[in-house]
Amino acid sequence: MQALLQLYRQWCGCAPANTERLPGAASNRQYVRFYAPEGCEPRTVVGVIGQSFDENACFVYLSRHFEARGLPVPSILAVSDDGMRYLQTDLGSRSLYQALRRGRESGGGYDAAERELIRRTICRLPELQVLGAEGLDFGRCLPPVTFDQTAAMFDLNYFKYCFLRTTEVDHDELRLENDLQHLAADLVADGGNTFLYRDFQARNVMLDNADNPHFIDFQGGRRGPLQYDVASYLWQASARYPQSLREEMVSAYIGALKALMPVDEDAFRSRLRLFVLFRVMQVLGTYGFRGYFERKKYFIDSIPPAIANLRALLSEGICHPYPYLEDVLLRMVDLPRLNVETTTASVQPVAPSAQTGALVVRVFSFSYKRGIPEDESGNGGGYVFDCRGMHNPGRYEAYKNQTGLDLPVIQFLEDDAEVLTFLDSVYRLADAHVERYLERGFTALMLSFGCTGGRHRSVYCAEHLAEHLNRRFGVEVQLCHREQGIARTLPAAKKVAE
Repeated sequence: MQALLQLYRQWCGCAPANTERLPGAASNRQYVRFYAPEGCEPRTVVGVIGQSFDENACFVYLSRHFEARGLPVPSILAVSDDGMRYLQTDLGSRSLYQALRRGRESGGGYDAAERELIRRTICRLPELQVLGAEGLDFGRCLPPVTFDQTAAMFDLNYFKYCFLRTTEVDHDELRLENDLQHLAADLVADGGNTFLYRDFQARNVMLDNADNPHFIDFQGGRRGPLQYDVASYLWQASARYPQSLREEMVSAYIGALKALMPVDEDAFRSRLRLFVLFRVMQVLGTYGFRGYFERKKYFIDSIPPAIANLRALLSEGICHPYPYLEDVLLRMVDLPRLNVETTTASVQPVAPSAQTGALVVRVFSFSYKRGIPEDESGNGGGYVFDCRGMHNPGRYEAYKNQTGLDLPVIQFLEDDAEVLTFLDSVYRLADAHVERYLERGFTALMLSFGCTGGRHRSVYCAEHLAEHLNRRFGVEVQLCHREQGIARTLPAAKKVAE
């Protein structure tokens, strides 16, 4: 964080007036919003701490290339010398996913305004795919730089190993592999020289004040077929788009695409169905890994609608050219436990620690009003620390809308010094416990901090304990600020003496 602050100072010429940690997504990147001092412009920018030099370099290159082509992406303002941090324009906090919440939670009853947001977004996608590919050095994309048969098999095997095998559906490995190879070859038969976003979904679209879409998180892109992104967007399982809306949006997309290149509409729609099958299988692999192995509830809860999508495709005969794969999938979609709307209680995935044999520490902040977090490791729980005895920043108007991640709250707590004394005792207890768990080869430890609202004191304590244990012992720490909807993983690293 200090290095990112230094980058901001170098770029802006002064320290920020305030900082705000932003919730992450599926990746391990960390996002911080910087607020400029009075009179400085822009008022806010977003700082990013990446975990991969190659991923950062790819995003910076693509963003600059797309911006030069007039496409709606964040501008890169500054990059650190080591390439691990950068500043970008602030696109706000309202994603298309958030804007569509009402329609999504109604089960797919999207109103006219929501449909317009969906249409406006998909009509801009061809610009990124076609215009964005012009002059693009695909060699600077992350490997594999082209969606070829090998790349397709990566994703199909992801489905096989991270999802299908967890269902214990009996299958002949060789016969299944033959059909998967056949499917992969058909997918790449006509790839084209266009840009494949690869993770085009509502969460990766930010809306400005005029509801114009802006694209983010495209660093996984490469050369590839147009249909992939359309399938990703319109058949996103959690979106629950009705088929009539999908058809309407496919037509809108094709109309926008025709303004940029010739299109054989019948051929496009035929290949699109194949990519819908592929995309549904691919995301089930992701849901299996993120849900069953990393135990993230959002992904577990996305499994039933994805299974519903797959069942509908199978009923249309899309899998007829791959008869053994069709047989396996038909048996899989009929499993009762995959069709329960909330699968957390019915599915008992294997915890990550049981896969690796390494200790994983899980640290939570929470509000006592909503109860103590459940221990999903099967060990029955761990330490729970009550932060309510400390001076509460939430009692003051200036801090009510901030959290223990914000600089003013951090300064309030540390100036009081009560929290430092409290954490000193927690550190001694937690350190002794981690040392003993490492000696005995245990794989799961849970520590939770509660306060009245789960917003200030508990968030500060959970954040600092997670960083302390990760830094001191090099163990993986899974941090969750439950009431803020923020979760991130501090990866295992070599122990560094304090």
